[in-house]
Amino acid sequence: MEEYLEAIVKLEQKHGVARTYDIAESLHVTPGTVTSAVEQLERHGLVVHVPYKGVKLTEEGRREGVSVVRRHRLAERLLTDILNISWSRSHEIACKFEHVIDDEVARAIERKLNEPATCPHGNPIPSPTGRIEQDESVPLTALAARQKAVIVKITEERESLLRHLSSLGLLPGVEIEVQERAPMKGPILVCVSGASYALGRDVASCIFVRQKL
Repeated sequence: MEEYLEAIVKLEQKHGVARTYDIAESLHVTPGTVTSAVEQLERHGLVVHVPYKGVKLTEEGRREGVSVVRRHRLAERLLTDILNISWSRSHEIACKFEHVIDDEVARAIERKLNEPATCPHGNPIPSPTGRIEQDESVPLTALAARQKAVIVKITEERESLLRHLSSLGLLPGVEIEVQERAPMKGPILVCVSGASYALGRDVASCIFVRQKL
């Protein structure tokens, strides 16, 4: 059930609530599977499900969910920084590591890596007390043409997407410029390191940036 709690934490951060459909899409399972899992989580007092509105974590559920997020992101850092696993593969491998790392091991990894603030994809690592630092980034889709920004984080961590973004040089810390925005939810043309790429809105919405003034 840990992966469900982790997914709900991330969706609550992004949308304020986790809808069954979004949980299913995030975990690549059917809505029926999510419904069964949510019922089990509710029986254990970890979530509250409001029909037609979504799922919200209880205090205990949030504590457990944030702990999974913390272990996952520290595992990603261990994989990339110490074991030299690629940026694009680290998420999938960390999905397995997070279930065997306890809080003591997580803290040891954190100290070994000199207290990293984010995972390799720029997402904040919760503190040992469960605090998650918020940043002022916005999705790339919020920028107008001719605006420049610096990539802060990638919120969707599918290996295929990360590999694609890496091949384009779209990584945290990289400066980009929106050149054009096609109408009717068409692609967004961005310039990075002198090259131009057209990004679909679904991809652009996963790239969070800090606008340059």
